Amino acid sequence: MPIRFICPHCGHQTDVAEEYAGQSGPCVECGQTVTMPLPGQIGYGSESPAALPRAKWSSRLTGGMLAMVGIGCCLCCGGGLLLALFFPAIQAKREQARRDQCTANLRRIAQAMQSYYTDYRCYPPGYVTDAKSRPIHSWRALLLPYLDPPLAAQYRFDEPWDGPNNSRLANRVPDVYRCSADTLPATSGTTNYVVINGQDTIFDGDKCAKKPQITDGMATTLLVVEIVDSDIGWLEPRDLRLEQLTGAVNAPKGDEVSSEHAGGAHVLTADGKTHFVTEGRAGQEIQGLSTKSGGETVSPP
Repeated sequence: MPIRFICPHCGHQTDVAEEYAGQSGPCVECGQTVTMPLPGQIGYGSESPAALPRAKWSSRLTGGMLAMVGIGCCLCCGGGLLLALFFPAIQAKREQARRDQCTANLRRIAQAMQSYYTDYRCYPPGYVTDAKSRPIHSWRALLLPYLDPPLAAQYRFDEPWDGPNNSRLANRVPDVYRCSADTLPATSGTTNYVVINGQDTIFDGDKCAKKPQITDGMATTLLVVEIVDSDIGWLEPRDLRLEQLTGAVNAPKGDEVSSEHAGGAHVLTADGKTHFVTEGRAGQEIQGLSTKSGGETVSPP
């Protein structure tokens, strides 16, 4: 008969097999150490400490809960078994949270892209150039007013991205440009979200693309993609090149769509939707999704 256990720390309810009575491990919801009650103790079955009135709970803590703690400390092997049962669920919950945050970042970028389009009637260019055609500002800097106005106010467009003033912002990468699953520290100043530069892409150099030019379809044309362990500074006017996309998604090494997420990586399409592209999808397919009017026959991300 399963034990209906309610965590005394967070109140999360869990059905645990009766064979694990008296064993300890982390709560699947809050991670705090809990001990499954033994038959006859408080919390066995439906009468959990979290479900009792505070006065009744307090009056019964001394004997019952101390016995539970004592038994839990002695049952090291049993506790390890319970930990083995709960730990995968905790890890899965954390990974899902990181994936959800990554998706939220891309949705915010999509909204900023749309706001820029509304204001300027085109997408931002992949980069802005100076009089000598040298890239000096990234699309990420152009979107700052829509994503982080206070930081945008500190960025100067009258000097390059690596000028005296702007260099001081290099390590202040906004959270929206970072995936929480990435192993590089935020102080590295690198970004996990890039566009694809190249002929016939939306971000073809310093050109500004318009929606009618995306004849391959908004749902099958990439806007922004995720990369892992990037060496691209968030202000740097540099992204992935179309010709670099030869490796499969999450390939062991190289320039490709990639992430720390198990099984794939996130991308954003021109229709404003996010997708999780499965691991191993060929680089040639990603190239086909990257062009706006190439006429390639490719399935959606």
